[in-house]
Amino acid sequence: MWLLVFRSAVRPSKHLSASPSFQRCAITSWTRENLHKRECCFFEKGVREDVCRCGYLKTDHVDEAIKPEDFTGEYWDKHKHVREVPTDAFGDISFGDLGQKTGKYARVSTDASPEILYELLTEQWKLSPPNLLISVTGGAKNFFLKARLKNMFNRGLIKVAQTTGAWILTGGTHTGVMKHVGQAVRDHALSNSMQGQIVAIGVATWGIIHNRDALVHSEGCFPAHYETDIKGQGRLSCLDNNHTHFLLVDDGTQGHYGVEIELRSRLEKYISGKRLGNKESGVTIPVVCVVLDGGPGTLNTIYNAMLNGTPCVILEGSGRIADVIAQVAGLPLARVTIALIHQLMKKFFGQEYENFTHLKIIEWTKKIQDIIRMSHWLTIFRISEDDHGDVDVAILQALLKASRTSETLGIESWKRQLELAIAWNRVDIAETEIFTEESQWKSSDLHWAMFSALVGNKPQFVSLLLENGVSLRDFLQDEDTLCELYKQLPSGIFLRKLAKRVHSSCRRRRKALRIRPRARSGQGEPISMTHVSDEVRHLLGSFTHALYPPSMSYHFDVSTEATSVSLSKSPTGSQSLFREDDADAQRDPGRDLFLWAVIQNNKQLAEIAWELCRDCMSAALAASKILKTMAEEGSDADEAEAMRELANHYEKHAIGVFSESHNSDEERARKLLVRVSPFWGKTTCLRLALEADDKSFVAQSGVQALLTQIWCGELSVDNPVWRVLICMVFFPLIYTGFLVFRRDEVLHREAEKKEEIKTMEKVTGSTLRTNSRSLGVKRLKPLSSWYRLVHLYSSPQATPSAGELLLYIWLLSLVCEEVRQLFYDPDGFGFHKKARMYINELWNILDVLSILLFIIGLAFRLTTELFYAGKILLCIDFVVFCLRFMAIFTISRTLGPKIIIVRRMMTDMFFFMFLLSIWVVAYGVAKQGILIHNDNRLEWIFRGAVYEPYLTIFGNFPTNIDYAAFDLDSCSMNGTDPLKPKCPVLNENQTPAFPEWLTITMLCVYLLFANILLLNLLIAIFNFTFQTVQDNTDRIWKFQRYELIKEYHSRPTAPPPFIIFSHFYLFIRSMALCRPPVMSKEFKSELPQMEEEELLSWEALMKDRYLLSTQQEQSQSMERRILDTSQKVTTITDRLEREEETGSAAVMQRMARLEEQVVQSAKALQWIMDSLKCQGFAGKEAQPLTLTTTDESPDTLRNASEKEDGFHVNARQLHYPNSKLTRFPVPDEKVPWEVSFSSYMPVYYASEDSGDHVDGSESEAVGNYRNPGGRTGIRGRGALSHLGPNRNADLVLTRMRDSERSVLEYLVVWDERHGTLALPGGPLESPDHLPVALKKSMGKLLYEKINAKVSEGTKVLEGYVDDCRNTDNAWLEITVLNIHLDRTSQLMVDINSMVASSRGALQWREVSGKTRLGSNQRDSLRQVAELHNRKF
Repeated sequence: MWLLVFRSAVRPSKHLSASPSFQRCAITSWTRENLHKRECCFFEKGVREDVCRCGYLKTDHVDEAIKPEDFTGEYWDKHKHVREVPTDAFGDISFGDLGQKTGKYARVSTDASPEILYELLTEQWKLSPPNLLISVTGGAKNFFLKARLKNMFNRGLIKVAQTTGAWILTGGTHTGVMKHVGQAVRDHALSNSMQGQIVAIGVATWGIIHNRDALVHSEGCFPAHYETDIKGQGRLSCLDNNHTHFLLVDDGTQGHYGVEIELRSRLEKYISGKRLGNKESGVTIPVVCVVLDGGPGTLNTIYNAMLNGTPCVILEGSGRIADVIAQVAGLPLARVTIALIHQLMKKFFGQEYENFTHLKIIEWTKKIQDIIRMSHWLTIFRISEDDHGDVDVAILQALLKASRTSETLGIESWKRQLELAIAWNRVDIAETEIFTEESQWKSSDLHWAMFSALVGNKPQFVSLLLENGVSLRDFLQDEDTLCELYKQLPSGIFLRKLAKRVHSSCRRRRKALRIRPRARSGQGEPISMTHVSDEVRHLLGSFTHALYPPSMSYHFDVSTEATSVSLSKSPTGSQSLFREDDADAQRDPGRDLFLWAVIQNNKQLAEIAWELCRDCMSAALAASKILKTMAEEGSDADEAEAMRELANHYEKHAIGVFSESHNSDEERARKLLVRVSPFWGKTTCLRLALEADDKSFVAQSGVQALLTQIWCGELSVDNPVWRVLICMVFFPLIYTGFLVFRRDEVLHREAEKKEEIKTMEKVTGSTLRTNSRSLGVKRLKPLSSWYRLVHLYSSPQATPSAGELLLYIWLLSLVCEEVRQLFYDPDGFGFHKKARMYINELWNILDVLSILLFIIGLAFRLTTELFYAGKILLCIDFVVFCLRFMAIFTISRTLGPKIIIVRRMMTDMFFFMFLLSIWVVAYGVAKQGILIHNDNRLEWIFRGAVYEPYLTIFGNFPTNIDYAAFDLDSCSMNGTDPLKPKCPVLNENQTPAFPEWLTITMLCVYLLFANILLLNLLIAIFNFTFQTVQDNTDRIWKFQRYELIKEYHSRPTAPPPFIIFSHFYLFIRSMALCRPPVMSKEFKSELPQMEEEELLSWEALMKDRYLLSTQQEQSQSMERRILDTSQKVTTITDRLEREEETGSAAVMQRMARLEEQVVQSAKALQWIMDSLKCQGFAGKEAQPLTLTTTDESPDTLRNASEKEDGFHVNARQLHYPNSKLTRFPVPDEKVPWEVSFSSYMPVYYASEDSGDHVDGSESEAVGNYRNPGGRTGIRGRGALSHLGPNRNADLVLTRMRDSERSVLEYLVVWDERHGTLALPGGPLESPDHLPVALKKSMGKLLYEKINAKVSEGTKVLEGYVDDCRNTDNAWLEITVLNIHLDRTSQLMVDINSMVASSRGALQWREVSGKTRLGSNQRDSLRQVAELHNRKF
């Protein structure tokens, strides 16, 4: 009730929010409040009289902008004369093409907050947060892609977006790379209409959109009809009709491209800072940049993206800058020269190369070198390489490669990669890139991943994790894990029923404790695993025991609908859910996971868990029962059908395992059927199959053989029936071997085995096998004469149906037997269910009916007045007894299935009678009304209206409807004769007055429909029923045979009426002696622990055999062969296409290598010639080689190659730190001062924030200092304190953590300005003293004590430092000093006191590779570790 009330309370708001008009009003209000556009507020004519400097026409401006009083006398400035107003272009956009594509769009300002835009995408446009952001960039103009590369790009991009749930971010226009992305999205939409939509977001400039006026409306357009006019767009661009969402960036101008770049970059950075998946995840949303084609602008985008930590994937063969980078990516940096970039630019840019200046080439060379140097952020997709696969694999591998470069290596790095792979649901990437020999995983390290894969419904990852070391027992050892899994159950019938159970349980507890219900709060209702156990027991049946013992309480949050139920732990203490010493709480983690998967109808996860179950056959049958029960109780027809299919699937699994077991060992297989399963409520497989109505399982030959064995008792199943009947009369024949007993068969088999063993002993001469087999085997003895006689008459097969001597005593014995059957409950169903099962059985209904009729008839018979009525009742009772007698035929293999068919036909005939009665009554009443006038005798009216028309169907035609056959003597004129019917209406001449033609016509029509049509319809129905049921009758009969055998097996041995003595004995035993009933072990037996374990191990082996045979059948099926053949043909086709495309490329590559070797040879010869000239060996005709370029001499190449490893990198970063300056680009080959660089023109910079410099003017003193590392691209002292060397010192204080000297630690300080850890240090004023800056962090007293030990320290490093603040005339030099302290020294005590009181400003950290320090300080710490012989 509580759930229904709550649902009714929330339903109106849901309908309101779901209405389109409400959504439009909500998004309009939100958009106008949060989104803005930019418009010019000052018209100043530009190139044309009617065009403003902003690019818009004069008519596009508001009236206030034409003659503004505020800006009189000013010149137009974009930053001053453009204002923000609420946006007027948003809503839905329809392109009107085939398929009626509809997307979302909004016009936003360049200053829009990325947070607002992200809210627009996720909250207003209802996009799910991405697991990956793919930023596609490249050529904005149309370019050609080879067919193979285009197909691979389209297929890979869509695959990675679909499998990972990624957003694709592009420029959004119908040109260049954006057009290719749109085509990929279109192809996916056409071929996968039923799958999820690919999210392609276009971020375009509003001022360059063609036909943008159609998007403008102050209240939004729902939808706006946009026309893609490629021919008439001119310099503008049309939106791509295949993108799904558009952000149109407006800066108030028109016709200027690239306005959106800054906002797009900020949006990407904001999204990359959001948490991946749930908020608890420590991984942020990854971003990857995919590059096709592109020009210099694309190079800048790649460079900035990699500086910001965004990995880039470049497609080789797409053209221009992408191919330039791809060509040099695999080369050593020394070979990436200005000349090579000139050559490649000319090759790939064609005519555009003529517009490139030499300075630009130098700048691009520097950027390309930096890009290559950041190889961990760069991935080249080469179509000629087989190991890359598709583009999707290259994209994901690039992200994983980038995540490995983190300085904190080890398990944390692998964990981040695995978390990404799980979020993307790419098990192939995890298998090849993460679970490698390099990664060492423990089971506990993967528990979080296992939980994420289970809750996220990623079965492939569950299998992969189990294969790579996850122990399911360890994973589910903690009760919190299992409860958390139930907390995360998806919405479904089980969750709703569980919520109701929890609420009703809490309500009963509150009533018992008289606690007033609290107001609804976030705390929720308490729950325990007992609630789950009770609900599962309800699904399985009350005959089972609880699967989980009573455990600690949990909070079940039902503050929302049942579809959002959550659990939280109650602070009532800790108690283990699975206690090892609890005999009733036997645990199988495979069972726990399998049950969790089955109740949510998850086939793939359930299949994995079932393979891990110890008691697999019981698990499969229990799943069948649970799913069928949920299907019956559920309201969703599709969900119920899926549950029935899964139930049938697990019934087949149970059949397969049992068949494999029965083929291997029949005796063990029978034990599996009747053994008590401690994991599934202490019930048996046979009982579960019967409750689940698994007819196919029960119909197996092995199950039927067990039932036959139980039916025969101790008699052998091979005894003919006639021998049994003869022995019942002449019982002494049982001592002659006329009948075979099961004990005799067992003894005979054992004797044969002994003979075989003796034969083997004679051959091998070994007695070890005999002794090993004889250990622990209980020897069987032959049956005694008395037990042979008892087993003959106690066998259910031999129960006689003797005639009663006294009818009343016999009847009383039957009544007692029916009462005993009603109350006899060996399976623990409970009285209510037992009573329902009793009444639902047809034969029991006939039993009760026959007994009631006999009692009533006997009472009437003993009364003189009702003697005849009693006789009639007893006659009817005899009919019922005869029908009941058919039950004995159900055991017959021949007659049993036929009785099932008869029962089905009786059902068909019952419904057919309704149809037939319409014709009978219609004809009978009409005939009676025409013939007879006012007959008031009810019995004769019934005969005429119903009885006679019914007899007519079978050929008894009436004589009173035909003049010729009418006989006046056969009727009574006034209806006074009770033995004759009333005569029809007569004329004056005593002839019938009814119209003869009408009555005869009515009879003909009646016979035509009733006798021909309807009876043949009945025959057809019977035929259809017979054909339908015939195939299943044998299975149904075998299923029902169990109940008959169990009924007779449970009955006392003596036949009626002597059975009354057995009833007296049972009554005295239970009531007077209070002894429990004797439980039969034929249908349910508990095995010893050792035998139980051995049987389960054998069952697991049979399960593995079954699964192996199933896999072999699938692999050999025709469908699988066709699929394999198709894949092979596709692979061969791709290889042939690749060889065809790469054949010419290979030749060109060889020619390029040959040309390069010729160039190098020419340079070497030129150097030799120059050397000879210097020595006076000049030739007659010196012909200089012209293969070198300006500023590049042989000396240049030689010096560059010699100093390649010594080039500073950080000192040449293009963006100087803490300033807006950009360094002059210095490629690697131009770093040494010895190399000529005539184009070198660095800017001068001296920061005003730093202090001292050399005496005199700085500009004059600059020439006196030159950076020993080479050129940096900037002159002056920069951000350093003075020109020349700026000496700093880093202090590395180390100690041993404990007396065992196992861990080396060092002291770090917290840098509040940068928010990082760093080594203590500062500017060095004297080489014999520590930096004065240490006084601030360590205190004056401690500083002096440490300073006194400087002489005892060891200089680890001293010299030039590659720092980003270095310039041509100022640089850093560092001295790293290591002072190792004794743990017991007073100085150590003082430092520890300072660390304790510093509140985190000073910390001791372990010396290891996981250290979070800068690159230079990490190198220093590595050398300290080597000094102390420690692994870094």
